[in-house]
Amino acid sequence: MPEFLIFRLYGPLAAWGDIAVGERRGSYSRPSKSAVLGLVAAALGIDRNDDDAHRALDGGYGFAVRVDAPGVPIRDFHTAQVPSQRRGKTWPTRHAELAEEQLNTIVSARDYYADALYTVALWPREAAAYSLEALKAALDWPHYHLYLGRRSCPPALPLGAEIVSAPGLVAAFEAAGFPASDLIRRLYPRQPAAALLAWDPDAPGDRPVETRRIMLRDGIASRTRRQFASRSEAIGAVPNRVDGGTRRGGA
Repeated sequence: MPEFLIFRLYGPLAAWGDIAVGERRGSYSRPSKSAVLGLVAAALGIDRNDDDAHRALDGGYGFAVRVDAPGVPIRDFHTAQVPSQRRGKTWPTRHAELAEEQLNTIVSARDYYADALYTVALWPREAAAYSLEALKAALDWPHYHLYLGRRSCPPALPLGAEIVSAPGLVAAFEAAGFPASDLIRRLYPRQPAAALLAWDPDAPGDRPVETRRIMLRDGIASRTRRQFASRSEAIGAVPNRVDGGTRRGGA
C-alpha cells in the first residue's frame, strides 16, 4: 500500500512565489511544489547552492496540496535603495550595490496570504534520495529555520508531519490527524464544504475527479540561479476537513 508524508502549513502570513516581473513580487494562491520542497530542503540542511540535491528532491517526490482555508490576499509595499543601471555593470552582492555613491529609491510590491491553512502530501518515487521517515524527522527537528515562502513568514504551528499508509491520495488526506486540531477548529469555525486539491498527475491510487489541468512554472531547474521549469498540476475538490482527518477523531 502506498505511503504518504502528510503535514500542515499555517501562519499569519504566507507567500508562495510567482513569476517576478519588474518590482512586483506576487504569490500563488497555494503552496507551489518548489516552495514546499525548498522548505523540506531547509529542514534537511541542504544549502541553496546545492543544485543537484534540489533537483533530486524535485524528481524524487510527488506533491499534492489541499487548501483548507484560502486566507486573505494582502499587498505590502517596500522601499529600497539601488544604484542606477549602467551598461555592462553588475553588482555581485547587496553590499556592493549599497557601496555606490549615488543611489535611487524604488518602491516594490509584495503579495501575501493572511491566515491561510494548507495540508501537504508527499510520496516517494523511484529516484527518492531520502525515506519518508528521514523527511519526517527533518520536519520535526529542522536544520535551518522554516518559512512559509519568505523569511518574514514563519509557521505559527508545528507542522505535525506524519506518515500514513493509504490506498490513494484522497484516503491519505482523510487518514491524517493533527495534534493542534482543536485550535484549528477555533481558528476556522466556518469553512466552505469543499476544499481545492492540487496534485501531481502521477499520484498513486484514488484521486478526486479532475476538473482541469494547468501548467505552473515551479519545477526546480536551478536554485542558485532561481530558474524554474514548467510542471503540470491536476486540480479537483474534496470535502473540507480543517479539523484533520478521521483516524484520530480530531484529537
